[in-house]
Amino acid sequence: MPVNTIPPVDLVRQYKLISDEIDRAVLEVVRSGRYIGGTIVSDFEQQLAEYVGSSYCVGCNSGTDALYLALRALNISAGDEVITTPFTFIATAETISLVGAKPVFVDIEQDTFNIDIEAIAAAITPQTKAIIPVHLFGQPLNMARLMDIAQKHNLYVIEDCAQSTGAKWGDDRVGNIGHIGCFSFFPTKNLGTCGDGGAVTTNDPAIAQSIRVIKEHGSAQRYYHDVVGINSRLDSIQAAILRVKLSYLDQWNEQRRKIAQRYHQLLAPIAGIQRPQEIKGGYHVWNQYTILVKNKSNPEKTTRDDLKEKLQEKGIISMIYYPIPLHLQKVYQNLGYQKGAFPVTEQAADEVLSLPMFPDLSLEEQEQVTYALKDD
Repeated sequence: MPVNTIPPVDLVRQYKLISDEIDRAVLEVVRSGRYIGGTIVSDFEQQLAEYVGSSYCVGCNSGTDALYLALRALNISAGDEVITTPFTFIATAETISLVGAKPVFVDIEQDTFNIDIEAIAAAITPQTKAIIPVHLFGQPLNMARLMDIAQKHNLYVIEDCAQSTGAKWGDDRVGNIGHIGCFSFFPTKNLGTCGDGGAVTTNDPAIAQSIRVIKEHGSAQRYYHDVVGINSRLDSIQAAILRVKLSYLDQWNEQRRKIAQRYHQLLAPIAGIQRPQEIKGGYHVWNQYTILVKNKSNPEKTTRDDLKEKLQEKGIISMIYYPIPLHLQKVYQNLGYQKGAFPVTEQAADEVLSLPMFPDLSLEEQEQVTYALKDD
């Protein structure tokens, strides 16, 4: 079988499909001379709010800033605790630390990679102020159950939607179920721009206004500063690109879903691989297609790292999200967690492998990946 290099995501291929629209949108901004703020940004904010179903959307510099701004808007600070997952990108916990609060980790579910909702209640203390669930790899969390717990304990819910733009729980899109939704537009996301970008969604006008003030140096009126803020703006060129791409998002997500189904079928006969699942009630948008290599305990079998290397030798680039859980990272040793604290998370970190996944991945390329996985 001929071997072609298959990247984890092909952004050039996507650009070529809509290059005329992207080029026109970018040139329009360049020619306008309005590179920061303006109607391009506000139009995108309105467009994304309508898509998500929220009343308000505030663009910002990144998904990390979106989380930070959300926490600041809720006045979460030193002495407060925020419950989240240890199996996510560092930004989820990092922003909790940046506002002076304490991240409190809870183990994940085996089937979804998402936070174990039933384990959250045991982690709640009088200092707990919020929960940050992560809709990891595009898989939406059971938000109905989570919101019941949050309401019972009077806690805020900040949805980390960085990998899940367009996902749904029931009839509601993620980012419009909790009190605040936080989005990343990093280029590899389902809705990605050509640089950094992020946004916050909410139905609370006070939260939206607070975020707008904080992200503009703490200023509601130019040169008048009410709080200590930051500079976190979504620039006009990125907003223009996002307006184009948002019109394709549902189509691209459907293509991802079809690719995931093909992977399910192609990988079914291969022993030692656990395929990811879509939980009932959710609409998965497959930012990643992440398998578990379940034969690590047998030294005569292929380990995850061996399999990754074998794929690379055959021109297939896979990724490991995430090799070291947050509770075992050096930066969080002060929290006192030890190895074994979250066994499901730790096992996942040893076994996960994300295969190439992007809307234009062809059947032939998927067959090449599958062939490489089962080729002894």
